[in-house]
Amino acid sequence: MDSPGIFLQQLINGLSLGSIYALIALGYTMVYGIVLLINFAHGDILMVGAYAGYFVLIRFGVSPVTVAAAFAFSMALCGVLGVVIERFAYRPLRGAPRLNSLITAIAVSLILQNGARVLPFIGPNPRQFPRPAVNNIVIGNFSISNIQLIVIVVSALLMIILNYIISYTKRGKAMRAVSFDIQAASLMGISANRTISFTFALGSILAAAGGILFAFAYPQVSPTMGTMPGLKAFVAAVLGGIGSVPGAMLGGFILGVAETMTKGFLSSQYADAISFAILIIILLVKPTGILGRKVRIKV
Repeated sequence: MDSPGIFLQQLINGLSLGSIYALIALGYTMVYGIVLLINFAHGDILMVGAYAGYFVLIRFGVSPVTVAAAFAFSMALCGVLGVVIERFAYRPLRGAPRLNSLITAIAVSLILQNGARVLPFIGPNPRQFPRPAVNNIVIGNFSISNIQLIVIVVSALLMIILNYIISYTKRGKAMRAVSFDIQAASLMGISANRTISFTFALGSILAAAGGILFAFAYPQVSPTMGTMPGLKAFVAAVLGGIGSVPGAMLGGFILGVAETMTKGFLSSQYADAISFAILIIILLVKPTGILGRKVRIKV
């Protein structure tokens, strides 16, 4: 394959991977935008979602109906899990120093990981994730698989739905109000607790979908599978501008394309290093991220 063909192929691969990063990054950026919390347990919610989809597909087989059922069950379960985590782990610390919440987020992450390892129906060993048969569609100098199409289409659809919820629904307007000023929003009759819980649920739903799509692309599940995608998604959120929904999407795609281009033209060993180097360069040039805004803090 010539260089233009390799470029187009890696661009398709990058868009597929970047859409997964973008989905996960949206959960990070929405939670940070409202409560200024980096939810490091977000990657492990991805793991829970992938296992939920795994058990549905193992029990009922792989078909369009069961895949849709796996998405629905996984997203519902993780949505509830996100609300429970927010209610019992983060809400009691909302008035505490941010370091307390950060340590709690790391603790929740370890609890989810190690809890999955000791559960008899999960265990510490990786498992093969069932997925549809891979079929490649050849278009000129590059090809795209049905798995990549599923990843890109489902991710785009979920991002469109999220944008509609945030921009045009009453709950979305409440999210924007709480993110701007939580005290003023409360005085205007908006329930901050319900809005924050809804934000955690929404982010966890997207993480669950990202978990299944990640398992489709890399068909293996394990209790620690969410660590690296979660970290990459956090990098994408910071890269695009933490707290900015469009920034999280943009950061995810940039990171995915950069990673696959590095694998295609340099070496897969440099992919992670290049990804984090891009973050460092962007933060040196624009500390708020690509689409982030400067915020003045009054003292």
